[in-house]
Amino acid sequence: MTRRVLVASRNAKKLNELRRILDGAGIVGLEIVGLDDVPAYDEAPETAPTFEGNAVAKAHDGAAATGMACVADDSGLEVDALNGMPGVLSARWSGEHGRDDANNSLLLAQLNDVPDERRGARFVSACALVVPGGEEAVVRGEWPGAIARKPLGDGGFGYDPLFVPDGGAVSAAQLTPAEKDAASHRGRALRLLLPALAVLAEG
Repeated sequence: MTRRVLVASRNAKKLNELRRILDGAGIVGLEIVGLDDVPAYDEAPETAPTFEGNAVAKAHDGAAATGMACVADDSGLEVDALNGMPGVLSARWSGEHGRDDANNSLLLAQLNDVPDERRGARFVSACALVVPGGEEAVVRGEWPGAIARKPLGDGGFGYDPLFVPDGGAVSAAQLTPAEKDAASHRGRALRLLLPALAVLAEG
């Protein structure tokens, strides 16, 4: 029997990423659906001070509203020279949610005088799985790197053009989708959820 699992997102890339990771792990019996596939429900604002707190709140909302097991994530960029900011404020760092160009421009301006050796950063993703009346799991994936001095590449989204992963010479926006899946913070977090998802598939 196939069990439906809600991913609390309307981002098709996030849904397909989890599908690819499940396929790669040989886990069958789960049908991944997104918010556009279920009746609309009230989604609580992301007000927790941590990625984990926001992910768990979103997963609980989705599970309670639909009766399905729900996977939710909250992710962002932590910059060493900014004491870990923008962090949970990453999507609205410039003051308006989802303005990638404005967020990137502000971040570059804030780091203008910071030398290369102090431009360390990491992408962080917290992923939560909540099963109605059952299990709750929260995991964290990190992707270390540094902030470039100008945008590089036109792929990806968010801060990808500014983020150069450790050991690499290109930005996250210059990676292929497969390369990004293999290395990214969200991919790392989702793979940590695989044991719990495998139990769900067997149940």
